[in-house]
Amino acid sequence: MLSGRNKYARVMDQLDHAIVEFLLADGRATYAKVGGAVGLSVAATKRRIDRLVKDDVIRGFTAVVDPQVLGWNLEAHVELFTNGTVPFATMRRDLEAMPEVAEAFTVAGKADALLRVVAGDMIHLERVISRVRGLSYVQQTDTTLLLSRLLHRPMADPAAFSATAAWSQERTTTRSGHAER
Repeated sequence: MLSGRNKYARVMDQLDHAIVEFLLADGRATYAKVGGAVGLSVAATKRRIDRLVKDDVIRGFTAVVDPQVLGWNLEAHVELFTNGTVPFATMRRDLEAMPEVAEAFTVAGKADALLRVVAGDMIHLERVISRVRGLSYVQQTDTTLLLSRLLHRPMADPAAFSATAAWSQERTTTRSGHAER
């Protein structure tokens, strides 16, 4: 089995890319609407979307809620330092139990993980950091408050996805200008 992003290179063709791009722009679109946009019947569109879900290209459909609507206006990055090797599944399970942890990453560098935390105010943030520090394997944390966002480019942006697809296509072109097979 191929690993990471490379496993999708063989799975997806131009129609699959078009379907994913359409769903990134409108995740609630019907099969008929998606099929009409990419030139497929409803049945063929459903089969392709089902395959994309089965192959983990599409990992799910969700509503994206602005944390500020919930009153969570404070954002921070929290570097997490562990006191040994921690199984990713354990760390993921513990962090998933904290709704304020919007994202968590393993990282290369001094820290073992990086969290993006949202909170309603400083007291709320302190409670979250205290819960993170209370995990048995956490040695210390280092928190950076995020003041204002200069740029936000989610992968749900169809323009960003198109640029990524173009970059991927460029990478498979040889020096002679012919695509590798």
